[in-house]
Amino acid sequence: MPRCEWAKTELSIAYHDKEWGVAVHDDRALFEFLILEGAQAGLSWETILKKRDNYRKAFDNFDARAIAHYNKRKVAELLASPAIIRNRLKIAATIQNARAFLAVQKEFGSFDEYVWRFVSGGPKKNANRRVKEIPTRTPESDAMSKDLSRRGFKFVGSTICYAFMQAVGMVNDHATDCFRRSEIHRNDRGVSDSHESC
Repeated sequence: MPRCEWAKTELSIAYHDKEWGVAVHDDRALFEFLILEGAQAGLSWETILKKRDNYRKAFDNFDARAIAHYNKRKVAELLASPAIIRNRLKIAATIQNARAFLAVQKEFGSFDEYVWRFVSGGPKKNANRRVKEIPTRTPESDAMSKDLSRRGFKFVGSTICYAFMQAVGMVNDHATDCFRRSEIHRNDRGVSDSHESC
């Protein structure tokens, strides 16, 4: 079955076939992807996938309200845990991003309402044949990065934002010969929901 060439391991194939590029509109799931994409900086996505369940346990299942109130003791606990990426800046960014996330929710009603504005409310469908043709940033991810940074978010450079947009289905970057491209395209014409495993 033809799929995007980056999906090679059992873990990445499962993620590719079930999640990557599926439109996500659940705020908790969107927050999880935003944090995990930031955690990936300088690492491989495979590394993050292997630790995703650990991240969910360590960060209260990505409950932004809980994370926003983390104190020094909790930070020390996280820094001591080999189950996650023990990077002080990334952990501090997660806490700061939870607070910024809550502020966005308050202003726009939901993070979903806010973030999907960068693609005018619907997925962009690209037509790339191979991984090397896929951009690492776009004008939309530049705009998102700039606005998130202005609102106090950390680890939200344009490349991270574009990876986030790909993950949550704001863009369909499945290769033109990938079986998931057409499946997601068909689903986009109906009502898009967040994936159950998110």
